[in-house]
Amino acid sequence: MNGLLQIKSTTAFFVQAILSFVVSLSAVALGIVYLPAPMWIRAFLALGMLYVTTSTFTLAKCVRDRQEAGAAAQAATPGPALPPGAPYTGDAAGAWS
Repeated sequence: MNGLLQIKSTTAFFVQAILSFVVSLSAVALGIVYLPAPMWIRAFLALGMLYVTTSTFTLAKCVRDRQEAGAAAQAATPGPALPPGAPYTGDAAGAWS
């Protein structure tokens, strides 16, 4: 695959994303636990939070899969043909003619 299509994130960004997710999920969970409302309302909100979380993971996976499929299709598409008599043959050895 083309090296330009493989964009890697740094370890710091990955750790920051995980921490941000954990902090946000914990904050919402604590807010639901300490909400001055009947238990059935808090349970309903907790189920809603779980549904949003799982559907977010599913959406992120679908978006990633579509982007990877598009990048693979783009990488598989041949580039423009070389004009006749071009100095580089593009064979497996990469030799000049």
